[in-house]
Amino acid sequence: MPDQKLQIIPLGGLGEFGMNSLALRYGDDIILIDAGMMFPEEELPGVDIVTPDFAYLEENRAHFRALILTHGHEDHIGAVPFLLSQMNVPVYGTAFTLALVERRLEEHDLLEQSKLVRVAAGDRIEIGPFQVEFIHVTHSIVSAVALAITTPLGTIIHSGDFKVDPTPTDNVLFDLHSLADYGRRGVLVLLSDSTNSDRPGYTESERDVRPRLEDIIRNADRRVVITCFSSSVHRLQQILDLSAECGRKVAFLGRSMVSTTEIAHAHGLLDIPNGILVRPQDIMDVPPRKLLAVVSGSQGEPMSALYRVAVDDHKHLSLERGDTVVFSSRIIPGNEKAIYRMINHFARRGADVIYGSMNPPLHVSGHASAEELKLLLNLVRPKYFVPIHGEYRQLAKHAMLAEHLRHTGLQETFILETGETLEFDRYGARRGARVPVGRVCIDSGSVDDVVEDFVIRDRRHLSEEGFLLPIIAIDKHTGKAEGLPEIVSRGFISEDGSDLLQEARQVVARTIASATAEERTDWGVMKEKIRTDLRRFVIKQTSRHPLIMPVILEV
Repeated sequence: MPDQKLQIIPLGGLGEFGMNSLALRYGDDIILIDAGMMFPEEELPGVDIVTPDFAYLEENRAHFRALILTHGHEDHIGAVPFLLSQMNVPVYGTAFTLALVERRLEEHDLLEQSKLVRVAAGDRIEIGPFQVEFIHVTHSIVSAVALAITTPLGTIIHSGDFKVDPTPTDNVLFDLHSLADYGRRGVLVLLSDSTNSDRPGYTESERDVRPRLEDIIRNADRRVVITCFSSSVHRLQQILDLSAECGRKVAFLGRSMVSTTEIAHAHGLLDIPNGILVRPQDIMDVPPRKLLAVVSGSQGEPMSALYRVAVDDHKHLSLERGDTVVFSSRIIPGNEKAIYRMINHFARRGADVIYGSMNPPLHVSGHASAEELKLLLNLVRPKYFVPIHGEYRQLAKHAMLAEHLRHTGLQETFILETGETLEFDRYGARRGARVPVGRVCIDSGSVDDVVEDFVIRDRRHLSEEGFLLPIIAIDKHTGKAEGLPEIVSRGFISEDGSDLLQEARQVVARTIASATAEERTDWGVMKEKIRTDLRRFVIKQTSRHPLIMPVILEV
């Protein structure tokens, strides 16, 4: 037996949602599985995204060999540009996953210097002491894979995100045979997705949404607007097929929706019927009964395409009484208020809004429920088990699901959280020393605007750039501003800059005046519009980046 240790080092995604990233180390070789991000909570004002702290990899950059991606969701690839800006290593992934990564690298001017290596399910690669086989799994995004990683101490199975869909829309089945084959030969440790471990039974097939969507699309008297996650290519395919059957033209709205559909179509993963697409600028020329729009922004993001449609501020689509709005997506915890606020705006437009749980469903999860998780455990029959991807309650529930294997070879289950490590040697497995982990808050989505602690970020921001506090009084009945807004400035400009502040007041006033009546009654939207317009003005005039925190007072 070899003398080197094998270490499992979670840098994100255990004990929390998002930021999925896990390192494997054997001797002097390290590979990283996924580099995801998460969106910030409300207590992180001014922060756009949050990524894992890759300090451990920076400390060991001489040993860092490669990044391997399981699929293209943001919580698995969103931090790739920020990682590659620090350490340029080869990135392995399926063609569709890497196409999504390429889009992000282009935005950060990192594409030319990055080494992206395409693989397909069934391929095997060698990276130092690691031999990695890519195994096809079904999930809510196409081209998702699990990983079988053979090391000198044994085989690691990393499930990625998955569900066992018996009837996938593309008819490419979950490769249970390969996983069962590894199980027969012996698996050292299984790392398995825990997102739905507290949900009994089986997760519904993607095909189960078709009956409900067909009923809505076929029977709606006017326009149909459907929102779903832009990465749900299987869902988009069903929408396109049903629209063609029902004689409706289809328009895609929203940057992420347009980009993802273009990539999926280019890779042969999305079949678009001839003559079905309509340009956004031609939407209002299509008879209402013949139009279906697919719009991004299902989570109520204030400046998304869907929110703009909701407040009647979209340049191409205006809803009218009797139109139908369909939420073919789940509510991500924490987004409830924003989504219901948006639904209220649609209701004011006179639209029929269809959302929530129903049977047949409008949305199905992409993650395995309890019975599927037990199926994977039974097929792989690992010596050790580590639940991954989820909050502690879900990791603990998943650990309980594995207890029945105690009688058939499972020696121990380890519930780890981010930063806690597990190491293996010839004598078995044990918990190892913690590694430095944390969250990196990123402002403006640029690799140059990274700060490792939001308190330090705010203090440094305030000390170097100061802040602007636009104070706007709005009549709660009419939504109109009561006079010119006031702007309080500290640490930004001296008294000599008072002319600039006067111009800034006019910028805020114009933003308010150009907003629709409904936007002016929605504080979340108005604050974001004011912050965006004022920041653009200040940067143009001064090339500085003060902290801007609009305050709206109802009078």
